[in-house]
Amino acid sequence: MLLEIFTVIAPVFVCAAIGFVWARMGVPYETQFVTRLVSNVGFPCLIFASLVKVDLEPATLGIMGLAALVTTAAFGLIAFVVLPVLGFDRRTFLNSMVFANTGNMGLPLCLFALGEEGLALAIAYFAVNAPLFFILGPIIQTGKANAKDILKVPHIWSVGAGISVKLLGLPLPEWTLKTLTFIAGFPIPLMLITLGVSLAGLQASYLGRSAVLALMRLGMGVGVGWAAALVFGFEGAARGVLIIECAMPAAVFNFLYAQMYDNKPNEVAGVILVSTLLTFAVLPALLWFAING
Repeated sequence: MLLEIFTVIAPVFVCAAIGFVWARMGVPYETQFVTRLVSNVGFPCLIFASLVKVDLEPATLGIMGLAALVTTAAFGLIAFVVLPVLGFDRRTFLNSMVFANTGNMGLPLCLFALGEEGLALAIAYFAVNAPLFFILGPIIQTGKANAKDILKVPHIWSVGAGISVKLLGLPLPEWTLKTLTFIAGFPIPLMLITLGVSLAGLQASYLGRSAVLALMRLGMGVGVGWAAALVFGFEGAARGVLIIECAMPAAVFNFLYAQMYDNKPNEVAGVILVSTLLTFAVLPALLWFAING
């Protein structure tokens, strides 16, 4: 069992370590370019190709998307109530509690642990969670909403296109699907390397406060994921994916938003760093619980 879990987490550790060492060596890494490339090209191709190829009923993917919406709302409600009770500012830390690293940690973990079925289900979760983050993240930081931002999120278009092709049974030329599949191979390792680079550059401040929030994120994630899996009646891969995605640490993008809007970025960086290290530390137990618990 330990060997199986190590087989799952080893690619995550190795890719993240490459990025971490790369950054520590002082070698330039164009994080903004890589992030844009992955977000605007890699992710849309990965989402579309996975939805088209996966042998799952559209209703199954739709239910996972609904579970993503419900669990994200649950995180928001819990964090909105608990943060001020613990003495934390909602505007600063709400994003970090609500939006987890469901992309560059969640997707590869679900792929390595649960195979192509797990990846497809994780993409269904991520396809709902990520647009919510890119839409609501700035709103939480600034208190201002812009409806046009919804149409600028490429994930929404790739999800719509993939589901349409799947539902209508539209044939795709072989070269098209092979090209999309080929391009879809680069986002996951590149995301993990970028995660390592980002962690190497984060300076953790207020470690005690960060540890409290990191424990809150992990406990809330496992608890909500487990409860939601029961409510939705998920078993097997679906249950594992939901718990894994919900239990992921705070997303690195939270730091970028905090920095962009000058909202205590050092404290947010500490939450991301500590929550990521905590998740890595408990990863074997988390995967065992998600898959076999």
